[in-house]
Amino acid sequence: MYRIAVVALLPELVDSVFLNGVVGRGLENGFLGIDYLSPRDFTTDQYRSADDRPYGGGPGMVLKYEPIRDAIRAARLTLPAGSPALMLSAHGRLFDQRMANELAAGPGMLLVAGRYEGVDERVIENELSEEISLGNYVISGGELAAAVVIDAVARLLPGVLGDPASFEQDSFMDRLLDYPQYTRPEIIDGMRVPEVLMKGDHEAIRRWRLKHALGRTWLHRPALLETAHLTEEEQMLLDEFKAEYKPL
Repeated sequence: MYRIAVVALLPELVDSVFLNGVVGRGLENGFLGIDYLSPRDFTTDQYRSADDRPYGGGPGMVLKYEPIRDAIRAARLTLPAGSPALMLSAHGRLFDQRMANELAAGPGMLLVAGRYEGVDERVIENELSEEISLGNYVISGGELAAAVVIDAVARLLPGVLGDPASFEQDSFMDRLLDYPQYTRPEIIDGMRVPEVLMKGDHEAIRRWRLKHALGRTWLHRPALLETAHLTEEEQMLLDEFKAEYKPL
């Protein structure tokens, strides 16, 4: 079983995300397990204070060192050796599909959710493997970011998805965005499903899907193609897409 530990001031925000859906079923079926620890449970004062005012002044509060440290150390005891301890932080390394693959290949992970103005920097220096970020924007706390990371990693674990081909064909799994998808009816509001998808020619369908995955990536995530090593076929199909593309 893949083990996950979450250290968060509001762990119920993470837990509530997985009451249903793919990860919820994975938890029910024993393919992964998640433990939650709150730094408030490691405080020593009667008010269970896990935060304090920042040295140097300024607005907001900062999560205190001792409760977070002790929660992280307790969380490590629930995890296999070699599980990284990761802080969800605006200044961390950008989380992407490659990182999700790396984490899913390991024995487990520890996620620490920041809140307020952040955590005492000494936690980051002494207790964590790395900081990771979902993107260049600010949210109220790291709990929802932790839930996103868990979802992205959990769906890669054996057994969590009923059909492994589901994640193999996901966007970004082959460094490209996914191709367009269609279902019944064949014609609606004057729009028709592409004819190539209706004929049952598997090779033609494969080429069409690859061509449009390349085209979508070129249109919406061109940076992904800058580092991609396209095959001769992929480059030809991308050139075809560009030649046929007509902006709206």
